[in-house]
Amino acid sequence: MSAVAAFALNIVYLCMLYGSIADDLRRDVVASMQDMDIDEMWHRAIDFRRSGLGGYSTVTGSLRPGNDTIIMRESDEEGNERVAHRKKLVRSDKFGNQLAIEMSDQMHRQMDSVFPMNVNMADSILRERLAERGIRPEIVEVEAVDSTERVVVANPALTDELIPRLDVFAIPYGEEKSYSYRAYLSPLMGEILHRMQGVIVTTLTLIIIFVIGFWYLLRTVRRLRTLEEMKDDFTNNMTHELKTPISIAYSANDALLNFDTTNDPARKEAYLKIALKQLGRLGELVENILAMSMERRKTMELKRERVELGALVEELAAAQRMRSEKEIEIEVCGTAEAVTVEADRNHLANVVNNLVDNAIKYSGESVRIVITVGSDRISVADNGIGIPSKSLPYIFNKFYRVPHGNRQDVRGYGIGLFYVRQILDKMGWTVSVVSKPGIGSTFTIRFDRDE
Repeated sequence: MSAVAAFALNIVYLCMLYGSIADDLRRDVVASMQDMDIDEMWHRAIDFRRSGLGGYSTVTGSLRPGNDTIIMRESDEEGNERVAHRKKLVRSDKFGNQLAIEMSDQMHRQMDSVFPMNVNMADSILRERLAERGIRPEIVEVEAVDSTERVVVANPALTDELIPRLDVFAIPYGEEKSYSYRAYLSPLMGEILHRMQGVIVTTLTLIIIFVIGFWYLLRTVRRLRTLEEMKDDFTNNMTHELKTPISIAYSANDALLNFDTTNDPARKEAYLKIALKQLGRLGELVENILAMSMERRKTMELKRERVELGALVEELAAAQRMRSEKEIEIEVCGTAEAVTVEADRNHLANVVNNLVDNAIKYSGESVRIVITVGSDRISVADNGIGIPSKSLPYIFNKFYRVPHGNRQDVRGYGIGLFYVRQILDKMGWTVSVVSKPGIGSTFTIRFDRDE
């Protein structure tokens, strides 16, 4: 919530900054128009003098010593002067601005009716004054209107199609301020954004960082939640699996103790086999639990020794063929050549057994497995149900189980292939898989024979 509040405050600050810069620009435009008015009037005065219209050649303004009165004088062609206008200044007025306004009003009274504003000159002067203040609009056009909004000095460049697309500014001029200049400028949005670009870039950067961080947080939480659910499923499944062999072995042992089996060797042998089989099952479950904690045992050291792969694989295949839950055919290839590697024998045996166990579990009523020993690899291929392509990138992740909607009879914990990858990573070996649903899978372990 604090991050959202900070983001909202930042947006409010940007809006306030935008308004402040827009107000400054509007004030700069108005000030530029006032400067344009004076400059354009003086240019007209020069032309007015050269033309000789109205009988007067100059207009000047001065401050009489000893008081705050502005006196405007006019001189004719013969050099005779007369007072044209006088005004008592208000104490709070700034002398420079007031003098300029008085001179401008006087000049407007003398010349507007006989020497109209030059809109081209006004456009050019206003553009220069705007540029001095760092404002460079693409379009600058000026016209004059009276108090009734009637255009008294038209600008041919202003058309009905152009005006709605421009920003409009106005300042009054002339006696009793009965007239106004109108300046039409390209929208100042670009200029405002240009002045705000540093703040905007910084804000956008922070927003992007915030969005990426929020997305990463959600992604992490979602992954942790999924992992937690998978761990809960593992615990529930493992608890159920542990209870089953314990209760069966307990029942078999109880029968041996409480029933007379001395005269029934067959029943005695059956009970003992049941107990032995369930103890073996318990041993496998315990191994799986230990395997799950492998990633936390960062300091675990492998007991490396020289291992002859052909003999190891043959031994493992012979043990797997004795399983009786389904018809199993295991073929071992490539053992004619003696391949010896430096590895932890027990963990390597567990890795191969895990791959063979998966091949048996995820198959039909019968399964054919081919284990191939090469000079730089071991491969375990089967004709089982296969793995969907969308699941292949995740099968070595902890607790991940390939969804098989039509096979609810196979229990798993999502740690067998995780254990395989962890051990092979520690050995410096790699494991990969190629699989097609309905055809089978091939797991390949690659190693460096000269290790």
